[in-house]
Amino acid sequence: MVAVGAALLVAGGLTACGGDDSSGAAGNPYGLAQAGVLRAGTLTDAPPNVYLKDGKFTGFDNDLLTAVAGKLGLTVEFVGTDFSALLSQVNNHKFDVGSSSITITEARKKTVDFGNGYDFGYFGLDVPAGSPITGFDQLAGKRVVVVQGTVQDDYATGKQLDPVRVPDYNGAINQLKAGTADAWIAPAEIGEKSAADSKGKITVAAKQLSPAPTAYAVAKGSDKLREALNKGLDEVIADGTWSRLQAQYYPGRPIPADFTPGSGTVAAPSASTSASAVPSASASAAS
Repeated sequence: MVAVGAALLVAGGLTACGGDDSSGAAGNPYGLAQAGVLRAGTLTDAPPNVYLKDGKFTGFDNDLLTAVAGKLGLTVEFVGTDFSALLSQVNNHKFDVGSSSITITEARKKTVDFGNGYDFGYFGLDVPAGSPITGFDQLAGKRVVVVQGTVQDDYATGKQLDPVRVPDYNGAINQLKAGTADAWIAPAEIGEKSAADSKGKITVAAKQLSPAPTAYAVAKGSDKLREALNKGLDEVIADGTWSRLQAQYYPGRPIPADFTPGSGTVAAPSASTSASAVPSASASAAS
């Protein structure tokens, strides 16, 4: 379950401002709650994107954010929360940034600002083993579960499926295992991992490409932080870290031809090139 308020300071050889508590522009140029520390709201139960492993926050999104923060001379303090509360917590400055495979939508732009997209995603359709459901077009009249506030929730609502909303991914998985839901619309990678871990109780019936990229969220008006994260993201794309983490967390997953991470001004090396050329600074939490 989500451990709300459980925090972990991740230090992967990154530099920081240490005990500098200055709130001035020179000591804290990005307006962080604590100078030198990027406080990130995330989830604990959504592998391979964001999750806890051996007491450490890891996953593609979080390891990438740690690498991006390193380019800015910041350490990252991850804190577990519910996705349904994450965006409002970011905009209220409880967190400096939200890291949870957050799909950019026009509705969400009313609450937070987004950096450049760093990943793409698919919707997955998980069902109990033996279910006759084989596609998204068969969900009318079915009991469909979604995590509240997610883009999958938006999709189900838009399709007038009257979904059952739960606060976290474990809640959705438990509904399928208990037979109290006919299907779960999930982020595909999370759904695939959950099915693989279910010992045959859950299967993946279908998946389809999500309509928009995922990005880190910051409070409205946090332009300096947003611009800095965009710059750091381009740097970890250029040095091969992005490609290496893609290969580590999503082995064999094809990248859509029309998807370009970051600003689009830098090229991502191939995973094989970056794996040999880039030190694995941010992968230790997942090793």
